[in-house]
Order: sequence, then structure tokens, then C-alpha cells
Amino acid sequence: MSAATPVTDSSFKEDVLDSDVPVLVDFWAPWCGPCRMVAPVVDEIADQYAGQVKVVKLNTDENPNTASQYGIRSIPTLMIFKGGQRVDMVVGAVPKTTLSNTLEKYL
Repeated sequence: MSAATPVTDSSFKEDVLDSDVPVLVDFWAPWCGPCRMVAPVVDEIADQYAGQVKVVKLNTDENPNTASQYGIRSIPTLMIFKGGQRVDMVVGAVPKTTLSNTLEKYL
């Protein structure tokens, strides 16, 4: 089972913006209930799309710079990056189908 990899303010550019495959970023925080609900879905997506999509998690409490750079106001926010650009986002705890349908557009 491949789970989402943690990223930080300092590793965000290398892990996300410089990635040669699309990246799903889960912006979350430990105190956030909906974040905990969506976490298993994010891990399933990581598993399902292993090799096609990189799935990472960014703790917004510990990494405020990246969160504010992308205007994260509510969490969970799931952003899709491709070629260093944000191409899509989904806000809130969404069902797996919603997330995979959104991702499919960028594969």
C-alpha cells in the first residue's frame, strides 16, 4: 500500500513543482475532522494511481508559507499540479469517485 508522502515548505518545489508526473497535494491539519475523513481516500488514490500520479500531504500548521502562497482558506483542500502549475482543486472531504474523476483529466 503506497500512502501519501509528507511534503514541507522546503521540499514543495522539488517534490511538487518539479515533478514530471501530475501531483495531488492534500492540504490538511491534524485537528481537522474532515481531513481525517478524506485521508484514507487520498491513500487509496495513491495506491490506485501509483506510477501515474504522485500523492503528497502538506500539514498547513507546520508549513504555513506554502498554504498561504496557494491561498488555502479551508481544509482539506486537494490541489492537482501538473508541470509546476496548479491545474485543479477540490475543497472538502469528497468521495473517491469525485477525486479520481478530477485526476483522470490530467493523466
